[in-house]
Amino acid sequence: MTQASLGESVVQKTVQAQQNNGVAASATHTQPLWLLAEVTYRCPLHCAFCYNPTDYDKHTQNELTTEQWLQALRDARKLGALQLGISGGEPLLRDDIEDIVVEAKKLGYYSNLITSGVGLTEKRIQAFKEGGLDHIQLSMHDITEEINNFITNTKTFELKKKVAAMIKNHGYPMVLNVVIHRYNIGHLREILDMAEALGADYIELANTQYYGWSLVNRSQLMPTKEQVDEAEAIANEFRANPNNKMKVFFVVPDYFSDRPKKCMNGWGEVFMIVTANGDVLPCHSARVLPNMTFPNVRDDGLAYAWQDSPAFNKYRGDAWMKEPCRSCSEKENDLGGCRCQAFLLSGDAEAADPVCSKSPHRHLIDQAIIDSRNPQAVAQPIVFRNDKNSKKILAGELDDRVKAFHAVP
Repeated sequence: MTQASLGESVVQKTVQAQQNNGVAASATHTQPLWLLAEVTYRCPLHCAFCYNPTDYDKHTQNELTTEQWLQALRDARKLGALQLGISGGEPLLRDDIEDIVVEAKKLGYYSNLITSGVGLTEKRIQAFKEGGLDHIQLSMHDITEEINNFITNTKTFELKKKVAAMIKNHGYPMVLNVVIHRYNIGHLREILDMAEALGADYIELANTQYYGWSLVNRSQLMPTKEQVDEAEAIANEFRANPNNKMKVFFVVPDYFSDRPKKCMNGWGEVFMIVTANGDVLPCHSARVLPNMTFPNVRDDGLAYAWQDSPAFNKYRGDAWMKEPCRSCSEKENDLGGCRCQAFLLSGDAEAADPVCSKSPHRHLIDQAIIDSRNPQAVAQPIVFRNDKNSKKILAGELDDRVKAFHAVP
């Protein structure tokens, strides 16, 4: 390196540190442990609670190629990533997942396919087994065909049961994910019974978190506090029974807590997402934040994205914090909560997460809970996740459903 280029490098890093609230890459000694590969936003299901961006339609025409994905896996592994999630959309709509699995095994990842089950055949699951895939997580939606088919806007209930059996027959641990919302929260005991009957080793009861499509449908999906408390009690009762071997994870919804979560275990601390079009993000919803440009694997290496990009350094540490977070005794536990939730609801990405009882914007959460009990709001039709609705949101045709938020979810 010449003296001139060295000087330019020092100046560049100094400018980046100033832009990033004083947090330079050299101050961050973390490595990405988890790489989530959102290989496509295409999906045969139309779930009302999908966390994918509502404007996903603009990202579906420029998916990364197979070789670009393989290179992303190599680069993330060099940075220290150990676990790989292969997700979407529905990842099985791509015909190169087998190649990604083989490369992941070669690189030493623990790999996890996150799927609706649509597109999983005997031929493909055998190829995944031979290629070294470690884990398959299957989404289920309810014990009834009616609710499953309604909330996904598809007829997939029987297919999912067949796929669950296929996963078990091929020797994979049976891991089910069930998103909990107003329409199925009253069936929790029966959902646990169904999971046991399917031979599940683990079940994640993931209460809906309100981002993406679920934020658009918040009033239609949000259960009451009493329903959430009862559901958690049922989950705890099941876990307390020594005869029940299935492990149950109950993910408490943000809105019914008075303290925020440490979002993604800290912005740019352990988690990295590469999206279908190659954008590199520290969390699923980060693109809603204003005045931020995220690196893309087509233009920037993952090492730059993780270590030096202004986007990944923006909310590392606590120098960016405002009051009440800055002087809060709990700031190291929650790091101020979720930046995306703060911006979507309050319009200020550096504000305390409105979930927090200390936040000046907590009333926004309380009002959302009140709205979820309003029959008029609940009666609004669900906006299902599909290409038509994504195009409508991009065109501003559904502004009445997103006008309360400070960005398109």
